[in-house]
Amino acid sequence: MKEIRSGIGIGIFERNLTEMNVLGIESSCDETAAAVVMDGRRILSSVVASQIAVHHLYGGVVPELASRKHIEAISPVVEQALTQAKMGIHDIDGIAVTQGPGLVGCLLVGFCFAKAFAFARGLPWVGVDHLAAHLHSVLLTDHPPRFPFVALLASGGHTGLYYLEALDTYTLLGQTRDDAAGEAYDKVAKMLGLGYPGGAVIDRLAGQGDAQAISFTRPYLDKMQFDFSFSGLKTAVYRHIRKDPQSAAQRPADIAAGFQEAVVDVLVHKLLHAATVKQCPRVALVGGVAANRRLRERLSAEAAATDLQVYIAPMDLCGDNAAMVAGLGFHHLKARRTTALDADVYSRSKSNPGLK
Repeated sequence: MKEIRSGIGIGIFERNLTEMNVLGIESSCDETAAAVVMDGRRILSSVVASQIAVHHLYGGVVPELASRKHIEAISPVVEQALTQAKMGIHDIDGIAVTQGPGLVGCLLVGFCFAKAFAFARGLPWVGVDHLAAHLHSVLLTDHPPRFPFVALLASGGHTGLYYLEALDTYTLLGQTRDDAAGEAYDKVAKMLGLGYPGGAVIDRLAGQGDAQAISFTRPYLDKMQFDFSFSGLKTAVYRHIRKDPQSAAQRPADIAAGFQEAVVDVLVHKLLHAATVKQCPRVALVGGVAANRRLRERLSAEAAATDLQVYIAPMDLCGDNAAMVAGLGFHHLKARRTTALDADVYSRSKSNPGLK
């Protein structure tokens, strides 16, 4: 029998530490998710309850409403994840839950549920960094990248470049100074009256437009550095719409295409430049924006032209999900890293979201 000491007592395991079934829970924003992952690699179930219909009316996430919906969904989602995995609560060996960053009210729902579950069952549990979980998502594929590799994490709340030398060694190379890429997508979609969430709808609309018809300045800041800034691009779109409202009404696809091409140019350039500087032959793309069709196409094509190996998270692991939380949580628990019962969530991103 194996023992793992945690903040809630001692978790007793009859299985080897490499044979753990970890229940993952995610509630950092507007998706309530639960998943069961075996041995840190095999996804047995992954359930996501989306709140898009709730927040669509407001053009963005309303934190209070999101928290209430998490409370309603958390138990059914966990039950569904266990059912899909063909397991009961007695088959779970450990719990991993998103601790931050994110919306505090939302995080608390999943965090408190995981804490109570672990306490009631006498299981070890661990809080996982949301960004580290996204970076880990590409390692859950059939052909994961070898270390080291450079990863671009682009989502609604975060845009950053990371250099991963090992599972527990992540270095932040650069990040957005203002709007994240996904946030810029949402705001431009709102300007065009396309609704929320904006990423998918702009991606579809841009496919019908001419990216060369309306050219927006690329916000590189410094092409030799790794930080991002998308607020100026967002403002440029706003000014174009105000200056020529007829264009927005008659040619929204061209505006969407021009905006998207500017974002993709910057993201691809920064990622490939980082790989060159770090002399790293492998790059990865993770996060919600990794689902963007144009970004995936451009990155694959340009990396191939420079003999870089590209690894892109599968579509079902791009957005917020609990499989990536459980997968990373396994490595925490295997290394006997656990979270104390009096631990709290955090809203802001850490400079280095790697394993502690």
